[in-house]
Amino acid sequence: MHCVRRLRSAPVDVTLVDRSTSHVFQPLLYQCATGLLSEGAISSPIRHLTRRQRNLDVVLGEAADIDVQAREVVVDRLDRSSFRLPYDYLVVGTGMRTAYRGNDQFAKYAPGMKTLDDALTIRRKIMAAFEMAETITDPEEQRSWLAFAVAGGGPTGVELAGQIRELATRALEREYDAIDPAQARVLLLHGGERVLPSFDARLSASAQRTLDDLGVETHLGVHVTDVGDDYVETTRKADKHKDRYPARTTLWTTGVEAVPFANTLAAALGVEQDRAGRIPVEADLSVPGHPEVFVAGDMMAYKDLAGVAEVAMQGGHHAGKVIAETVAGKQERAPFKYRDLGTAAYIARRRAIVQSGRFQMSGFPGWVAWGVIHIAFLAGVRNRLGTVMTWGATLITESRRERAIIYGDTETARTPYARRDTT
Repeated sequence: MHCVRRLRSAPVDVTLVDRSTSHVFQPLLYQCATGLLSEGAISSPIRHLTRRQRNLDVVLGEAADIDVQAREVVVDRLDRSSFRLPYDYLVVGTGMRTAYRGNDQFAKYAPGMKTLDDALTIRRKIMAAFEMAETITDPEEQRSWLAFAVAGGGPTGVELAGQIRELATRALEREYDAIDPAQARVLLLHGGERVLPSFDARLSASAQRTLDDLGVETHLGVHVTDVGDDYVETTRKADKHKDRYPARTTLWTTGVEAVPFANTLAAALGVEQDRAGRIPVEADLSVPGHPEVFVAGDMMAYKDLAGVAEVAMQGGHHAGKVIAETVAGKQERAPFKYRDLGTAAYIARRRAIVQSGRFQMSGFPGWVAWGVIHIAFLAGVRNRLGTVMTWGATLITESRRERAIIYGDTETARTPYARRDTT
């Protein structure tokens, strides 16, 4: 999106291909997953955002293949047909997907969170867990429904764990008869020595204290080695001891890997991907040996830059700038210079942490700064105003209205309670 906007006034024709109709602000997906914000609050229709850009065509489809010699991208449609798009310059920003590190079978029981579909699936699991516990009479089974395991102690994992506890102790506090939602157990399982390892140790410690105050159970130095329908298993790194916890809801936030098109692109361009499947780029963000192809965002491997929204936004803008200047006749390409505007993580209401170089904030000031940063980067004036109003209403009333359970397809929604054939 930032690349497209940078090319708005350039004498070029731009085609934007996306597998979705909306631009999603991923840093707030966890708030959609926990009932604080609606999916509409963190997404905006691409065609609406770009409606005034006359040199742009928007195409719904998924990049499936590339012909480097012909300079064409093969795009799949929803009906499984395909077509070819020619290009003079190609900018790839397809992002990453949840990585299960060779344990893809975990995906059935432990969804990740990279898309709106993921967020709505997680919301369904969380809300349904409380509803199930309300009608279960066996104490042990009831406890398993009220146990939530979050794999990964990075920003997404910490934010999810904190929000589930806040949902249970505040929004749902007086809404059930047979259960006490505040008894919900939230396990944060992390392989490192401290949560939020990308932040300074002092901020990490501050976040840990907040998690402790919320009642989140943090288990450090462990790997999740098995996940089932009603349990999660961890193995301690130090002595390989295994622990199994009854938990009907497990959420996966431990890492990302390249989407399939990254592998296709790397093979076609003859470049070697890194361990995460990212594609190496030159200083101008073009692929080595292919000055007409640029990679930006989470999918690019450049100077150990983290896969965060700000890197993606600045990278896309830079790629658009290079293309515009090249078309205008400029020979020398400027190198990409990332400006660290800060990294933030929301731990609990009125408590967040922010870090930008040596500058650090935590507690209430960090929470205010976190809110300002996220509102500034959220696409669309309507979404910004709506999000601020929703946050304000939640603070005042301690309620969460976005708790509808979505089944994902009409057939499942038509018979969600159909009994399984056990014969």
